Amino acid sequence: MAVSKTWLGVVVAMGIGLTALSAQAQTATPFAAPVKGSRTIYRNAALIDGTGTPLRRGMSIVVDGERIVEVVGDRDISGESLRGAAIVDVKGQYVLPGLIDSHVHVATPPDRVQAEAVLRRNLYGGVTAVRDMADDLRSVAEITRASLVGEIAAPDLYYAALMAGPSFFDDPRTAAAAMGVTPGKVPWMQAVDSRTDLPMAVAMARGTYASAIKAYANMPGPMVKAIVAEAHRQKIAVWAHGAIFPGSPAEVVAAAPDVISHVCYFAYQLSDAVPASYQQRVPVAHDRFGPDGSPVTAALFRDMAKRGIILDATGRVYLEYEARAAQNGKPPLCTADLAARLVRQARREGVEISTGTDGTAPAAHPWPELHDELVFLVERAGMTPAEVIRSATLVGARAAGQAADMGTVEPGKLANLVILSRNPLDNIRNIDSIEMTLKRGHVYPRADFTPLTPAEMREDKP
Repeated sequence: MAVSKTWLGVVVAMGIGLTALSAQAQTATPFAAPVKGSRTIYRNAALIDGTGTPLRRGMSIVVDGERIVEVVGDRDISGESLRGAAIVDVKGQYVLPGLIDSHVHVATPPDRVQAEAVLRRNLYGGVTAVRDMADDLRSVAEITRASLVGEIAAPDLYYAALMAGPSFFDDPRTAAAAMGVTPGKVPWMQAVDSRTDLPMAVAMARGTYASAIKAYANMPGPMVKAIVAEAHRQKIAVWAHGAIFPGSPAEVVAAAPDVISHVCYFAYQLSDAVPASYQQRVPVAHDRFGPDGSPVTAALFRDMAKRGIILDATGRVYLEYEARAAQNGKPPLCTADLAARLVRQARREGVEISTGTDGTAPAAHPWPELHDELVFLVERAGMTPAEVIRSATLVGARAAGQAADMGTVEPGKLANLVILSRNPLDNIRNIDSIEMTLKRGHVYPRADFTPLTPAEMREDKP
């Protein structure tokens, strides 16, 4: 990466040694992580560590290569740590773990230019990891590799291989994500039913290097339960929709997947009948919910909490549904208001919430979609900024199955950090005050961000 003039000015002002940065800029992979043995200490930080504990001022974070090796008060840092290290004085600015978007789609259909543009916006906006919820994994796997080795500026990606009932594969998106082959008959997108050899199907999904299997649509509850059981036997996670159609929300929760997406799907438990297929979805019964939700959904959320299932709420997507409904004159399947009420109820029952978006903002939007989700969860769903930051970091890491490596600022974790000029605990909208992002120790100054263009986002096409 060509080091920006802005960043060079900061480097000189802070007295940072240029050797490590020069080596970083000259590498054949311009966004590669620093090598082990190149230490940088970020001093005088106001630390929000992702655990939900109170902010700590005057902290030092010692980074060696791509990992954090020490987190201590500035006065307690050892001479050994200081010796030979580059020093960055963050001047009391706010440091938190890299953010995680737990619901994205980067390749339906594959478009490498657009995917890299959106991922670039994510990374320079503080998002250091994303959970891709099933796409054309031929493309996603290559993007994942390119990000990991530092060929492109992008978050790390963790992705799912999809399983659904055979009737789902009439959906045109499946053809777009399996171009050249038959959707439903490839390892990343399998049609399953009672005749399927599930041990083989799960093994094929694992062979895509997926982090999880996504249980998606057009399957009865017992089929979902069988998929979860076999996947867990083979030690791979399952990420599911809140209703599988005709599988009900109660059946999905009872199957005990690791993460369930889309909070409004729980409302189908109060419908007269769960739709028979994804293609036959109808609006949920909004009038059956009071201001605090329903006893029926409360029971579902209690069961989720008992089983340790994370809720990928995707509040932002319901704002999109409302906007789309206003344009086409049709009622939305679920309103943002009901989504917010259900999130509040889930929180009361002890469910952990991750921060997923499931949508893409236009090129003119300067910040990641995830920022909209954080604002929704605070301003509409009543979570505190501290709770939402924990959801976007530690809970997001758990949702992606990566809590051993990310989600908090502590020794041994990847050096995934976001540095802000304003305190997000005072106002979650201060998340837009990013000065720089670190992913695996590599520095991404916000001043280096190149805004997305309409051409990259294909907005210049009729």
